[in-house]
Amino acid sequence: MTNKEQPPAHGGQLLELRRFFPGAPEPFLDLSTGINPYPYPLPSLAETAATRLPEPAALTALEAAAARCYGLAGGGEAIAASGSQALIGLLPLLRPRARVAVLGPTYAEHGFVWRAAGHRVREVMRLKDARAAEVVVLCNPNNPDGRVIAPAELAAFAQPLAARGGWLVVDEAFADFAPGVSLAPLFPARGVILLRSFGKASGLAGIRLGFALVPADLAPRLRAALGPWPVSGAAIAAGAAMFGDAGWNTAMTARLGTEAARLDTLLAGAGLLPRGGTALFRLAESERAAQVFQRLGAAGILVRRFADHPRWLRFGLPGAGFARLRAALAGDA
Repeated sequence: MTNKEQPPAHGGQLLELRRFFPGAPEPFLDLSTGINPYPYPLPSLAETAATRLPEPAALTALEAAAARCYGLAGGGEAIAASGSQALIGLLPLLRPRARVAVLGPTYAEHGFVWRAAGHRVREVMRLKDARAAEVVVLCNPNNPDGRVIAPAELAAFAQPLAARGGWLVVDEAFADFAPGVSLAPLFPARGVILLRSFGKASGLAGIRLGFALVPADLAPRLRAALGPWPVSGAAIAAGAAMFGDAGWNTAMTARLGTEAARLDTLLAGAGLLPRGGTALFRLAESERAAQVFQRLGAAGILVRRFADHPRWLRFGLPGAGFARLRAALAGDA
């Protein structure tokens, strides 16, 4: 395997931080992953959630609840899996080798998994440059800069692509707290696949739950590829509880919007130029990015850096760790 074929690096690798900063104070503050710092309160789990295989009816009910909460239009189905990452890796295996365009810069796993499955992948900077591809992949809102493409524009782009048997794959992992961004309410009859991450929005990343919103003609193939019992009983219980809590998403959208603006102000005050982001993370730029990463690491704070963009740092919302981040950025930690 060549260096270009190495799996992408990810956030959340606290063991690596401890290795590089052995004297850093505990507990570590992980701001590298873009996960809601205010997790949904887990419901009390029945013992059978761990001791019995999940009932098919419970999974069906969860998927129906997800479809309603995501606003999925008729003609589409919500399919649960053990995190959206599992779905990202599975999709390239469901069609013959194709020309794939990935709208970048974006989450590196998308290009990696399609390339690893033998597809011809190229990165494009504009959606119009992807028109010759058979599969087009993008994040909306984008990771890491928060770029948003209007759903109506995506729906118009998808129509001729679907007419020739192509797919538009839209990773909406950060769409939960971005009203009006999801393509789900405009979901067409074919050719579009949307990916949603339950763990990022709920703050329950360890539950491992995600969804693919797919046209009815693709649903049987995806279900067959996932096999029986694609998610755990605990994941079904957690998902059913949150999807049944109508007011939680509305209240959390407002709270996270306030916190994201507060983080922007903090970063700008520390000389870090805001480059965008979503309600769950902010991207900043600085000539001193490497030094800032080192300073924060020594203070036990992990942020996301990018090998291809050494001036960039991505900060997840610090939640209760806001004062600690402020002190570290000021050099007082």
